[in-house]
Amino acid sequence: MRRFGAALEVRDFRRWFCATFGMSLALQMTDVIIGWSVYSHQRSALDLGWIGLAEFVPLFVLALPSGHLADRFPRKYVLAGATMLGTCVCIGLAAITAAGVHAVLPYLAFAVGAGATMALGQPAARAMPPTLVERELIPNAMTLRSFAGQGAQVIGPALGGLVYGFSPSAVYLIAAASCVFATLAAFSIGPGLVHEGASIPPPRQAASMRSVLEGLRFLRRTPIVLGAILLDLFAVLFGGAVALLPIFADHILHVGATGLGVLRAGPAIGALIGAVCLTRRPITRHAGRLLLTVVGSFGACMIVFGLSHNFALSFVVLVISGFVDLFSMNIRSTTSALATPDALRGRVGAVEMVFVSASNQLGAFESGLSASLVGTVPAVVGGGCMTIAIAVGWIRLFPELGDVDRMNDIEPAELAAELVEAR
Repeated sequence: MRRFGAALEVRDFRRWFCATFGMSLALQMTDVIIGWSVYSHQRSALDLGWIGLAEFVPLFVLALPSGHLADRFPRKYVLAGATMLGTCVCIGLAAITAAGVHAVLPYLAFAVGAGATMALGQPAARAMPPTLVERELIPNAMTLRSFAGQGAQVIGPALGGLVYGFSPSAVYLIAAASCVFATLAAFSIGPGLVHEGASIPPPRQAASMRSVLEGLRFLRRTPIVLGAILLDLFAVLFGGAVALLPIFADHILHVGATGLGVLRAGPAIGALIGAVCLTRRPITRHAGRLLLTVVGSFGACMIVFGLSHNFALSFVVLVISGFVDLFSMNIRSTTSALATPDALRGRVGAVEMVFVSASNQLGAFESGLSASLVGTVPAVVGGGCMTIAIAVGWIRLFPELGDVDRMNDIEPAELAAELVEAR
């Protein structure tokens, strides 16, 4: 386990890893198959955008309250509650698929449920790793957090696409079983460690709008965290092409549902390779400059993908995009974890989820809308160009982020005086 990642030697972190992987696997399987099912029934790029928007709405509405929930109650129970909701969503999808439902509206409704699962579970899940390991293991824990998510993105779409050819409803039943596994793992997590920057008892004051919004105020006071989160928001919003992969698989590359699963797995395969590299050779210097470089490289990959008509080239480019994006995610997540006091990690994680995770769904709507207006290829190529421009512009907008050298030198920012008094 030390060769794979020192943080995995910690029992409670291993259980957290299993819970997060199980939830992510289920969500990835349902996400790719909902998109394929709707597109195969309706043949509409805009419907793919509506699916993305349906997943985004609960993330936007529930994220901040969920972050406050994660800072007030034991996070493992919040995570377990979310995975139980995910189980119900997957069983419902299996039922309507087995019944032969082709209408878009039921799939949109369950897409909302999947978004709610993510909205409730992700803030708690994101806040937990720094409380389960010692401070010197936090960078490795954040790499493994990315590894869990990206591993699910490899296995989920590939397994979902493979099983879909035999039984579409079976995909959702496997996803439901994965959620049950995640629930059991979450319940088994211990209380965590007590050390500087971790496991600070949550505030006891009654919930208020001010306390719910404290995560936003913290970001306003902390440019290094705000810059990292906004960078991912705009990069994914304009540079993501995942929502349009059914169109590329069907009309441009002509590879069908199985090929779609392979394409969806491409970025995650690259990310897994990147995660393995980071566990063996962590980033030691010039983290800020590296972050901006890999974001620009991600945009270049999207340009090549949009112009490609060859399945092998498209797959390789997606793998490379996942590789460079993993470095970006690792630097951003580690910076946020180290700079955020534990008393605010749930709320800051919720804001990060809105800006980062929800940008995938909002980006899906933007991609579907752009593709319906200007065409699929121009939408992807234009988005890649925008991503490169954003990486260049961030040098001036957030110089604190670009100047980051050693990530372990980042210290938690001070809590606002009014929050300290409330605690």
